Amino acid sequence: MGLFSNELRREFIARPDQSKGQIVYKWPDTTIRKFTQLTVEPDELALFLRDGHVVGTVPPGRVTLDNALLPFLGALIDLATGGNLFKAEVYFVSTHEFPDLPFGGMVDNVVDPETSLAVGLRVFGEYSLKVTDPQALIVNLVGSRNLQSNDQITDWMREQVLKTFRGDVVAHITANDWPILGIAAHSDAMEQETLAKVQAAVSSYGVQIARMGNFTISLDPKDEETLKNYRRDVSYTKLAGGFQQYGAGEALRGIGEGAAKGDGGAGNTALLGIGMGLGNMVGGGVAGGGMGAGGAAAAAALIACPKCGVGHAAGARFCPGCGAQLVAAAPTHCTACGAEAAPGAKFCASCGAALGGEAPAAT
Repeated sequence: MGLFSNELRREFIARPDQSKGQIVYKWPDTTIRKFTQLTVEPDELALFLRDGHVVGTVPPGRVTLDNALLPFLGALIDLATGGNLFKAEVYFVSTHEFPDLPFGGMVDNVVDPETSLAVGLRVFGEYSLKVTDPQALIVNLVGSRNLQSNDQITDWMREQVLKTFRGDVVAHITANDWPILGIAAHSDAMEQETLAKVQAAVSSYGVQIARMGNFTISLDPKDEETLKNYRRDVSYTKLAGGFQQYGAGEALRGIGEGAAKGDGGAGNTALLGIGMGLGNMVGGGVAGGGMGAGGAAAAAALIACPKCGVGHAAGARFCPGCGAQLVAAAPTHCTACGAEAAPGAKFCASCGAALGGEAPAAT
């Protein structure tokens, strides 16, 4: 049975059914019996090679391999067999379009024209492949690079697409000053740019990228977040009137969040004091980069609760931090003029006398 099968295969040459979907199929035998029947499907061509050169091409149809019918076979006759055999490599090359071939991956780090930051750009999509010159495909790609399977050929094509995008298309992005954040809006334009540019890279190999689809450009998630934060900061800085005011506002927000968590104690008193100063900065009370007079006075007027340390205004009856009743100190009066003195004051604000002493002599 095995011998009969081999003999039958030598009588008929055709692409096997399981290889119908291959771009290129190479017939396994290089010794071909004269008068063998060759069948070429309507969507393919058969090429005969010897010593790396295409000797002849057979179009679709069924033909008997006889040098009287196909003159180029005369150059393939094996003289050692008395002219009964041909020595050649036979390739079947499909000429129909192969659609929905995926491509994609990391392009490179690209400098964003808007921010001058380097970000990672990725591209994904599909393309369709069509052989336009079977002879160039066999000689320049299949033969020279030893690529035969669909995976090998399409992997090579995918690299050509990415290579084109890395070079010409990225340069196109830079030349047009397209911000990377929102680059997807230009997907159609870059798809056409890639389609046009990649043809020059693959045409010498007898193939064509017929069309592209589902063309998607995306950013590395971390880089996308960085660009979004950058754009947010720029917008808020403009609204705040300057970077210093925006920075003070961000600090105030952080202080508010920290106070809301309620870590208690003197820390909250410090936060309140800092917040007063920053609030004064945002309001325009900054002088020489320091805390404004109004903010300093407000911070100094706070009195720490003896129980929890939270600051409260003078005269408050209950602590805003723990609710404890606050015992106000008895007011101090000047012994010279009787005016009420501020707590902790050493001299009377009304007559200038030392508290508890005599009024100073008039000058």
